[in-house]
Amino acid sequence: MSVISGRETAVSTQPKRRSHKKTAKLLTWLTHLGAWVPLAVLVAEYFTNNLGVDPVREILFHTGTTALVLLVLSLAVTPVNIAFGWKQMIPLRRPLGLYAFFYVCLHLLTFVWLDYALNLAFIVDGIVEQPFVLVGTIAFLLLIPLAITSTKGWQRRLGKRWKKLHKLSYLIIILVLVHFIWLVKNVYIEPAIYTGIVALLFLARWQPVKQKLLRWQRQIRMRLKKS
Repeated sequence: MSVISGRETAVSTQPKRRSHKKTAKLLTWLTHLGAWVPLAVLVAEYFTNNLGVDPVREILFHTGTTALVLLVLSLAVTPVNIAFGWKQMIPLRRPLGLYAFFYVCLHLLTFVWLDYALNLAFIVDGIVEQPFVLVGTIAFLLLIPLAITSTKGWQRRLGKRWKKLHKLSYLIIILVLVHFIWLVKNVYIEPAIYTGIVALLFLARWQPVKQKLLRWQRQIRMRLKKS
């Protein structure tokens, strides 16, 4: 009986695993597609002359906010898995983080090339004299080792140190928020929304809250099984 029930369990879990794999693949494709949409919109606005009176500032804002959104989404993957048990979301952390880095690079390239015409003296002055630029530059520099070591090969090489290194993402998101708040100055609503979301995502990682979310997840699953 135990052998038969074991086989039945194995057979019954196979469709679920296949379904989870299909969902994970679909989510990955949607992530790739969605990450390119902001760039496509920006290019379309450029060629249709819809970037307003200050195109460079608009490009800076567009690439910067896109990077911020992608960083927040990558940070949200773990709390979503904790709260709902959606393990299919976990593989999305890497592409979300890399696309965030890509948009940060576009943001920086716009700053040094279109805004400061690759003039090194002006760029250095801009970084030193403007605190929000300095904070943004630090965030970019911290993102570089995370982007380089995002592969499975680096994860194997670094072992436990890989997780410690990638905890820099918490500091990076804080620096990016500070950069954004200082940049928009008197506009409070949008920065407050991002700050509130990030605060909740950090809170979900706090052990007492994490345990409550895991218990809540188990209770929901038990109720669904009974129904």
